[in-house]
Amino acid sequence: MNRPEILHLLRFDRQRAVALKGRPPDPRPLDVAPRLAMSTLQEAKLTTDTGVTGNGGVVIAEELEAHCAGACKSQPSDTVRTYVEAGIAPATRRAYKADLEHFWAWGGDIPTTDLQLAAYLAEQATTLKVATLTRRLAAISIAHKAQRLPSPVSSPLVRATMRGIRREQGADQHQAKPLPREDLFVVLAAMGDRLKDLRDRALLLIGLAGGLRRSELAAIDLIDLERVREGVILTIRRSKTDQEGVGRRIGIPLGRTIHCPVEALENWLSAARIENGPIFHPVDRHGCVSARRLSGETVSSIVRDRMAGAGFDPTGYSGHSLRAGFATSAIRAGVSTFKIRQQTGHASDAMLSRYIRDGELFLGNAAGVFTRACSTSLPT
Repeated sequence: MNRPEILHLLRFDRQRAVALKGRPPDPRPLDVAPRLAMSTLQEAKLTTDTGVTGNGGVVIAEELEAHCAGACKSQPSDTVRTYVEAGIAPATRRAYKADLEHFWAWGGDIPTTDLQLAAYLAEQATTLKVATLTRRLAAISIAHKAQRLPSPVSSPLVRATMRGIRREQGADQHQAKPLPREDLFVVLAAMGDRLKDLRDRALLLIGLAGGLRRSELAAIDLIDLERVREGVILTIRRSKTDQEGVGRRIGIPLGRTIHCPVEALENWLSAARIENGPIFHPVDRHGCVSARRLSGETVSSIVRDRMAGAGFDPTGYSGHSLRAGFATSAIRAGVSTFKIRQQTGHASDAMLSRYIRDGELFLGNAAGVFTRACSTSLPT
């Protein structure tokens, strides 16, 4: 069966996929007609019964969708390709590429049938999470629509299979453990005064005070900081939910305890002699500061390492623990969800719901009536 080059903009390595599957490449000519812009937007219209949204952070102009729907009879120009590719988050492109490779290595084909796709889901459900299967469906659907082929993803059989998988396995997504303010202070107290300690202290405090994602922390440049009397104004130029770079400004106030995020940041910048570019850099064991920028993965490693160094079990913690810890701590302190969203950039209270739920577990808990009654009736 002919296997077209799926989405040039994903830069998919067709030869690698064929090798994974263990058979020679198809000698027939490639039917190359990328329609990623239209396909991605159409993917968002899939029935919610499959759990597939397909946006994955991909932002494509509706004007391009309309153009492709009616006028794209040949290859888009290089300029169009460049702009369309710029509208796709690199992480999304890598994820969809890996999903298609996995499907083909298993033995799947594009186009596929609802029977083959349901069999793939049923077999992979024993090892993969629901969220991963959902993303695989999105990639497979986009691959079909890029060639103007009917997608079996929304077929009754595939939808029913996904319903069964969710009911058998549950659909809860893995969530990073929050690192609340109180625990962070314990972590900070266990740190020394080496250059790497200064960096990590500033990174953890700024991450928590700003409610930042690990990618946002790693992306901060010195030019993004504006020093004011109340603290620092931080400009977040791009984020997971702001792929177009509209940006937002948040305030990092001066701290009222010995662990002030602004003071910690200034101490690090001064000690590392950072005068431009990224503010967070790798530091080697000799105390030498690299010119490179910290990666998001390194931020997660720092969180786990510092948790372990303070005597905590690091399992379940990641770079997102700072953001989760900010939201949870703020809820417990009685901060309104509107003010929390101003800092974190969440679009709605619904996006904060899991933090609200966890943060309010013991606030006004009805079980407190029984614990108080038990404590007064215990024998002395």
